[in-house]
Amino acid sequence: MWSWVAHRISGVGIFFFLLVHVLDTALVRVSADAYNEVISTYKNPIVGLMEVGLVGAILFHAFNGIRLILVDFWAKGPRNQRKMMIAVGIIWIALFVPFVVRHLTHVFGGH
Repeated sequence: MWSWVAHRISGVGIFFFLLVHVLDTALVRVSADAYNEVISTYKNPIVGLMEVGLVGAILFHAFNGIRLILVDFWAKGPRNQRKMMIAVGIIWIALFVPFVVRHLTHVFGGH
């Protein structure tokens, strides 16, 4: 099942983001200048595209996680897992597409 693979991949991606986030935020305690220098390197289109991937992963992982909880703990979950997967896809698209449009206008079009 591809949702199983996507759930694991999105989870690993989110984990590595959180690891980097904790490390770069910890720089504040070392030096404010070092922190500001690292943060300034994030202001480029490549990181902007990575942020799109991060938000897509977070949205998918969250909604698919809810689906998995329902499959495991709701008596009708296994019977309705296909419908719930379609719902996850629809909700993901409904939230992700507007974010991508708005975010990429900031990344490539200025403020």
